Amino acid sequence: MRSASAPSAPPQPLPHTPLEDAAAILTGVLLVSVGVILFKQAGLVTGGMAGLAFALDYATDWSFGLWFFVLNLPFYWLAIRKMGLAFTLKTFAAVGLLSLTSELQSYYVHIDMVQPAYAALVGGMLMGMGMLVLFRHRCSLGGFGIMALYLQERCGWRAGYVQMTLDCLVLLSAFFIVDLERALWSVVAALTLNQVLSMNHRPGRYGG
Repeated sequence: MRSASAPSAPPQPLPHTPLEDAAAILTGVLLVSVGVILFKQAGLVTGGMAGLAFALDYATDWSFGLWFFVLNLPFYWLAIRKMGLAFTLKTFAAVGLLSLTSELQSYYVHIDMVQPAYAALVGGMLMGMGMLVLFRHRCSLGGFGIMALYLQERCGWRAGYVQMTLDCLVLLSAFFIVDLERALWSVVAALTLNQVLSMNHRPGRYGG
């Protein structure tokens, strides 16, 4: 009687090459930057560090790109400790590139009018898809996600709850910075973005 053979281990995904990582960072950032254009034109805010940069852009003389770059600076030390040097370097490149494209895009793209509903749905989907590309290459746009992971390890707070709390605080600020309609559409935009991520970035669902 033959003994049943042990099930074979699932094949390990092939690592991405540096060229593939660079192309993915460029692709992801460009997708997010189009969402940034739509959000800014419609006067929307979203969750996360991008949402905080939008809020400060509307409330001060500094631009979104400058705020986004500066706000992320304190998080790289946490990223190195929690996620490693390679992740941190790719994240720094993505944040820097998004900050740069956000500053330069006004010279290349002009949108006279966009409805907040369209900006919330399409912009949210584009930003979600761009972030998904970055996540698949062990990269991010920095910010609250890194802090949430650090606080989970340091204080035992669940990262998901920390992230959700910080996002809610940023979205709450929208009600003091933009009018009620745009604040409500900002909530829709954040939900759209996070739905794209939750449907397409689940542990164990994909092999690579």
